[in-house]
Amino acid sequence: MDKRQLGQRLRALRAASGRTVAAVATDAGLSVPYLANLENGRGNPTVDALSRIAQALGTRATIGFVTEDTAEPDTPAVALPAALVRLGRGTRFRRDVRLMAEALGEDPAGLAGRILATLAGFAEVAGRDLSEPDWSRLLDALLLVTLHPRTL
Repeated sequence: MDKRQLGQRLRALRAASGRTVAAVATDAGLSVPYLANLENGRGNPTVDALSRIAQALGTRATIGFVTEDTAEPDTPAVALPAALVRLGRGTRFRRDVRLMAEALGEDPAGLAGRILATLAGFAEVAGRDLSEPDWSRLLDALLLVTLHPRTL
């Protein structure tokens, strides 16, 4: 994961939690410009700083080493459009993520970040910027599929 991907992942997690840069930076004991720079793919965070940010976001940071022959291909990080960030900060998004997390037995914070990153990829597929109603419809579809799986 490069710095740009790390920054986009941090932003997705923060947006999914509905928190501001200032709130997360304060909880992590870091400066707002430091965290903003990390989210923008600048700076070289320490392991301690990443651990503190993860804790402030209610998750944990993990670091691993892999050999070239066992390395998994990097999944491309997708920038979150402003309309999607706004959706991610809303109470409806947090409620829907909580419902899906309960149904899947997953951590809501981690699931929220994955959902935002996945939704962001739809704008690339659609070839245009999506609006908040578009994002809401996609979230509705995901919620429907998650809570009402087809049984055979």
